Amino acid sequence: MTLPRIGTEAAWRRAARGFLSAGVPPEDLRWTDAAAPQGLFDDEADVPDGAREIRVPRAFAAMSNAVIWHNDADRFDRLYAFLWRLQREPGLMRDRGDVQLAHLRRMEKAVHRCKHKMKAFVRFREISAPQDGRRQFAAWFEPTHHTVEFTATFFARRFADMDWRIYTPDVSAIFEDGRLRFGLDVPRPELPGDASEDLWVTYFRNIFNPARLKVQAMQSEMPKKYWHNMPEAASIPELIAEAPARARAMAAAAPTLPPVRTARVQEVARAQAPDHWSGPREGFAAALSGCTRCPLHRGATQAVPGAGPETAALMIVGEQPGDLEDLQGRPFVGPAGQLLDAALADAGVPRAEVYLTNAVKHFKYVTRGKRRIHQRPNTSEIDHCRWWLEAELARVRPTVVLALGATAAQALTGEGAGILKRRGATERGRHGGAVMISLHPAHILRVPVPAEQARLRRALTDDLAAAFATCRGADARIGR
Repeated sequence: MTLPRIGTEAAWRRAARGFLSAGVPPEDLRWTDAAAPQGLFDDEADVPDGAREIRVPRAFAAMSNAVIWHNDADRFDRLYAFLWRLQREPGLMRDRGDVQLAHLRRMEKAVHRCKHKMKAFVRFREISAPQDGRRQFAAWFEPTHHTVEFTATFFARRFADMDWRIYTPDVSAIFEDGRLRFGLDVPRPELPGDASEDLWVTYFRNIFNPARLKVQAMQSEMPKKYWHNMPEAASIPELIAEAPARARAMAAAAPTLPPVRTARVQEVARAQAPDHWSGPREGFAAALSGCTRCPLHRGATQAVPGAGPETAALMIVGEQPGDLEDLQGRPFVGPAGQLLDAALADAGVPRAEVYLTNAVKHFKYVTRGKRRIHQRPNTSEIDHCRWWLEAELARVRPTVVLALGATAAQALTGEGAGILKRRGATERGRHGGAVMISLHPAHILRVPVPAEQARLRRALTDDLAAAFATCRGADARIGR
């Protein structure tokens, strides 16, 4: 069976359907490419009378639509042999251990990779003045597989307002007046220089980041075989050679980053602060701002002390400052703080009567791009910061402490596990006072199911109301 070089996909599909319906086994067929597009399949072929209807899974249809364009001469035979088996083994497309299927999948992947490279590395040049308002462009490209016909519709959609031609050593795509057609064995044309290429090369050189250069990864994504048709590729060897020096220059000229600013803030704070806090009230914030007890002070903007009346009967302890708290220097001002404010209002607890603080006073995070992503403090960091939390407990002397989450529970009671089981219970804290266990608002915000999130918000509200009622009852008994 000889197939045309243009329209190969539709021709193979029609032929395979006819042969399969007639019961022709794979060993009786040999598929080849035609030297010209004319042939048996110029007109739509009908299935012979009495032949059985052929059905194939959509997964096979999608796979075959890609494999058809592979450069392997045996691709048609492989597809038909697998299609023959598929009629007798309906679940074959799901058999990941099948050798034939695995080979076809690799071919499919290679074709899609080639299609992607064509979209990325075709470089058009303007070849003539606009005609009837449409500009004229052309490009030369050398694909690994027969992907021009497979990919041309993308260019037709993307550049529908201009006329263009993509020449290749095999099939060339021609788009004129909104119509797409294909030609065979067109010799490589002499493409004129394009004034816009200089602008494009300048742009490419300016977006090239020497600090992130990985030569092998770049050549994997942009193989050298495509370079000689890409005007910007002539700059790549020079850019690679200059990358180390340019990266050092960029680092030296970089603007002040948050860690540098942080170091300056902390240097001033340490110069003004005592080595430790020793009084009931005076000097606490200044001493905390100069704290270097654990490594967290190196990346945080500032230490965040607690806030609220120092005669508060209820102290609420969270985990650590978040991004906004770190920048503003106040606890619970971010999304978790907004949820806590809403829960306090629902519970009838005035925030102005509550002392809010965190078990850890510096923000622990990892940087992803421009974002600072929260990280949970470890046991060592909790223990180092517990000194400051106990100083706040000694200064405020609350009737009840409400621990929000595992970190606060660990700092206050020595045990951070089993928060959901312990939630709502009152335990004895390390400082000798009452500690109620509840959920951290940040944990509630991360729950993806709305109904479950609403349930946990009600639980937090109930815990706040219970803790506040306990404080009020105790204050009434002692006349506070």
